[in-house]
Amino acid sequence: MTIDAILFGGRRASVVPLVTEARDWAHGVFMGATVSSETTAAATGAVGVPRRDPFAMLPFCGYNMADYWAHWLRLGDTPGAVLPRIFYVNWYRKAANGRWLWPGFGENSRVLAWVFNRVAGTAAAVETPIGYVPTPSALDLDGLALSPDDLAELLTVDATGWWAEADSIAEHFARFDRLPPRVDAQLQELRARLEHAESPVHRSPASRSVARI
Repeated sequence: MTIDAILFGGRRASVVPLVTEARDWAHGVFMGATVSSETTAAATGAVGVPRRDPFAMLPFCGYNMADYWAHWLRLGDTPGAVLPRIFYVNWYRKAANGRWLWPGFGENSRVLAWVFNRVAGTAAAVETPIGYVPTPSALDLDGLALSPDDLAELLTVDATGWWAEADSIAEHFARFDRLPPRVDAQLQELRARLEHAESPVHRSPASRSVARI
């Protein structure tokens, strides 16, 4: 049995798109290392504050989490390894007025279909500073009451928001005394891509060149 894709997910009302594909294995490890969800009323402290939960298993990791990341990176170094694609999903993005943008529940299968098709090499994506996101036409939205504006917002990569996210990630990484250099390098590469972004907001228009990799 082979694993073709690994999905990480967090609960974020903004910044993080509906789905993002990692650029490569090391970038996928970086994604897993920076998983975050906003606190809810069920958690202590302030509500709506992003809280990092690397690989969604921080409470369950029995050894140094930075060593855990290094372990994942070493898996990618295995000669001849056929590595899964890594994706990050966020079903919880909201509009400025607090309205949910994505219906969730069973409709999440539409995003999973894009993931499957990416693995098969048949689905279109566009490169952004944070990874590959679907072109609007790449998602099967037949029968779904989703406006073009809502779809655009779901796939938007706001460079300004991601600069703040990069600063938050740096604070997160500072907690780990054995941070793998390749994980820190991913943060620096993210900053460099944001610096060279074509515009402050990337809305993944279907007319741009797409990546089938």
